[in-house]
Order: sequence, then C-alpha cells, then structure tokens
Amino acid sequence: MRLFLKDHQMLVGFYVLQMLLVPCVYWLSGEGRPMKIVLYGMLISTVVLMVYLVIRYLQLRAYYRLLQQPRKRVNEPFQTLGSSVVAEAIQELLHELERNRQNEMGQLRTSKEQQVVFMNRWVHQMKTPLSIIQLTLEDVDDETAGSIQDELDKLRKGLEMVLHSSRLEQFEGDFRVELLSLQEVLRSSIAENRRLFIRRGITPDIRMEDDLQIYSDSKWLRFMFTQILTNAVNYSDSKSGKKVIITGYKQEERTILDIQDEGIGISSEDIHRVFNPYFTGERGRQYHESTGMGLYLVREISARLDNRVELFSEPNEGTLVRFSWVHTKYPK
Repeated sequence: MRLFLKDHQMLVGFYVLQMLLVPCVYWLSGEGRPMKIVLYGMLISTVVLMVYLVIRYLQLRAYYRLLQQPRKRVNEPFQTLGSSVVAEAIQELLHELERNRQNEMGQLRTSKEQQVVFMNRWVHQMKTPLSIIQLTLEDVDDETAGSIQDELDKLRKGLEMVLHSSRLEQFEGDFRVELLSLQEVLRSSIAENRRLFIRRGITPDIRMEDDLQIYSDSKWLRFMFTQILTNAVNYSDSKSGKKVIITGYKQEERTILDIQDEGIGISSEDIHRVFNPYFTGERGRQYHESTGMGLYLVREISARLDNRVELFSEPNEGTLVRFSWVHTKYPK
C-alpha cells in the first residue's frame, strides 16, 4: 500500500490542484454558481478518483507487494503480478528473462560437466605413462633414477590436485561417510609420502591416543592430510633433521588432530589469506613449487565433510594445522 500511494502521489497532487482551480474559474467567469453545487461537483470527482484508486490497487496489489519483497520474486519467479495490462506485460518480460537465465544456466552447467569429464579422463590418461615410467625406474639403481622418481611424485600429486579440484563441484556424488580409524588414515597418508620425508630428511613423530575414530570419507581425508604433510615437509629446513609432530586427542566434545611442523612459518600479513585460492604469499614466492591451491582445497573439503580446520603460525616458529571433528553417534 505504501509503495502504491507513493507511485500515485503526482496523480493525487494534480487532482488537488485541479479541485482548487475549479472554484477560481467559476469565480473569474462571473457565473455566480452556488458554492454548494461547486462543492457537490468536487465531492463527486473525489469519489470517482477514490473508486479508480481502489480498483487500480486491487489490480496491482500483487505487483506492488512483490516490489516491496524482491527476494520473494527471485525465489518464485513465475508467480502472477496482477490483472492489469502493465502487470501482465511486466510479468511476460520477467518470464522471458527467467527462461533466458535458465537456458544460460543449463548451458553453463553442461559446459562445466563436460569440462569435469574431460579433466577426469585426461588425468587418468596421464597416470598410465607415469605408471610405466615408475615400473621402468624400478630396474634402474642410480642417482638419476632417484631424481626422476622425485619428479614423478610431484607430477602425480599435481594430477591428484587437478582431479580433486574438478570433482569438488560434484562432491555430493563422490564421497562415502564411514567410521574410520584416524591413526590408520594418517599412517596411510604418511606412507604415500614416505619418499618425500626421506628425501627432505624430515621425521614424522606420531603421538596419538588409542582408538580415535571419526565419521568421514577416507579418500578425501587422505587428500587433505597429504596436502598438509607436503606443506609441512617442503617448508621445513631439511638440513637440521627437524620433525613433523602429529598429535591426536579428544577434547570435550571434539576429536582433535594437530599437525605441527618446525619450518619457516607464515608472516602475520599472510596468515589470514592462506586459505584463499591461488594465494602463495611471501613464503610461497621463496618456494616456487607452491600453487596456492592446497590449503584452499583443504578448507573447501573440510566444509563439505563438516569438520573444522584451523591454522596457527609464527615466522620461523613453524606452523600448526588443526583438524577437529564433533563426536557424532550414528546408528549401527
């Protein structure tokens, strides 16, 4: 109603001006009409205006209500706007715009799905030559083979990152929640990266309570742990024989896993942006292997798996990444 009245302020204003001019015209013409007749005519005109405004409001009521609640229109784009010619024309225009938007969204969705399928096939095709090179290197025992093996590991991890990035948009169809032993999943991730630990001279130090179990997806969990362990090793000084300390424990209503390295740490200017995509920061520019996607993917996967991830760091004091899960009881 308020918007309707504002929209018709000019009409009412000109009507009032007209009603004031009518007695003046009669007076200037010298006709000497009785004031009662003039007032009666003004009253009839006012009644006609009121009837018009009521009919107009009834015709455009839905239209003005939706203009006052634009979010409702977005959620229900095909609802009626009223029975007036203007409302029907606007409704048809909005329907056409919505149909165009739906078509564009469908095209974008199809294009995205095709891109994901292409990336998945490409990654799997690239894994085949990597596996062949891996088998070939098993028969070679020299320093060159070790260097090639290190580069193969980097390629394999890069392909895994591409694969998981492409699957992130279809996460709901690519995960399975089950009861997992946190220590088993963690040891599996460490075993997958054992060559990296050995090459860098870093020792994993596992300090976990027994029987720590969580509900999660093992594949996505191993991917997250691999990202954090790789960062912990790469940003540590390999010449000092440092450790990556992994601690698991229960705290109140949560299961906590801390992965603490003794590396170069993160500056205070960068720490609030480390989970942003493609952000490498000051330390990442020193280590050219950084892509800026690892921590971003960890945060996105954690959000979808409903666990919390936090990061604490000081320059030259190392970095601590903390995962935590709420104790959830599922029916057996």
